[in-house]
Amino acid sequence: MFSPKLAAEVTLQPIRRFGFDAAILFSDILVIPHALGRSVRFAAGEGPRLEPLDDPAAIAALRGTIDDAMLTPITETIRLVKAELPPAVTFLGFVGSWTVATYMVAGHGTPDQAPARLFAYRHPEAFARLIDILVEASSNYLIRPAHRRCRRCANLRYLGRNSCRRTNFSAGALRPTQRIVADVRRAVPGAKIIGFPRGRRQQLETLRRGYRNRCRWSGLDG
Repeated sequence: MFSPKLAAEVTLQPIRRFGFDAAILFSDILVIPHALGRSVRFAAGEGPRLEPLDDPAAIAALRGTIDDAMLTPITETIRLVKAELPPAVTFLGFVGSWTVATYMVAGHGTPDQAPARLFAYRHPEAFARLIDILVEASSNYLIRPAHRRCRRCANLRYLGRNSCRRTNFSAGALRPTQRIVADVRRAVPGAKIIGFPRGRRQQLETLRRGYRNRCRWSGLDG
């Protein structure tokens, strides 16, 4: 994802080979923690590894805004893709929501995101600060001039069936994503947004009410 030529090629290959009507930017939801100054590495056979934010003091010390310089490879990838993408093909950018927080707290992926859920229960104020930082960082990431070259912003919220219980679904996922949607649309009126609430079909009506039917939903069955 930090090799623009390779990332652009991976983004464009499915369009060339299969003629899809949309291209998804080849990147990763963890570019946000990276731009917030957290160490992010990808271990062979293990997946991404981060410095865990496992205590309130670590979250209190977390940088509050993204470093644009650290996102330069993403900007270049977008430029390269737009230069070759057929005019009729939609270009999708994306960010994550709850899953980003779970990776940042645990330092790696977990089957049920238990470390983040436990942290949110034990330290609600610290976890709320983390969510606030991610909302601002994600919104700023999507409305950066480079990302505006994408014809549609897709806010993909990877919510596993066991990751965000009903009791904290609104605080941990729905309300933060509403804020991102509002921030993006203030900066880019009429922006198209796709929600990807994996495994949340049982809460479809809650989602529709929360977004006033202005989002397109996909991946509800996960």
